[in-house]
Amino acid sequence: MTAPAWALAFLREARVGRLATADAAGRPLVVPVCFAFDEDVLYSAVDDKPKRTRELRRLRNVVENPMGSLVVDEWSEDWSRLRWVMVDGSADVLRTGADFGRAIDLLREKYPQYRTMDLRTDGAVLRLRAERIRAWRASD
Repeated sequence: MTAPAWALAFLREARVGRLATADAAGRPLVVPVCFAFDEDVLYSAVDDKPKRTRELRRLRNVVENPMGSLVVDEWSEDWSRLRWVMVDGSADVLRTGADFGRAIDLLREKYPQYRTMDLRTDGAVLRLRAERIRAWRASD
């Protein structure tokens, strides 16, 4: 998979992305998420922030329909600074195992807030395997 170096760096450094999933009927859901990018995989955890349930709709969607997308963007009133990167691929939910542990470690490394949360107990990580990365920026 080829993507410009600036786009891969942006995926590693961006603090928030918008994750899109859809259920079996195609009803979309887009939510802001914290994430970690590792080579060609994105990880996003269900964390301890207040929620009605930890079995979130995005997780149910991925079970019903494994295709998903994540976009990160930079907005500026100076339109010469605009840019975005979109990652499309197949997703699944991790609850145990080596990839689950790796995801938690990456997320804790990127976000200090996660270091105080017990993400391994009753936790879940949404893994999005990048099958296509599209990128655009106003100036090269």
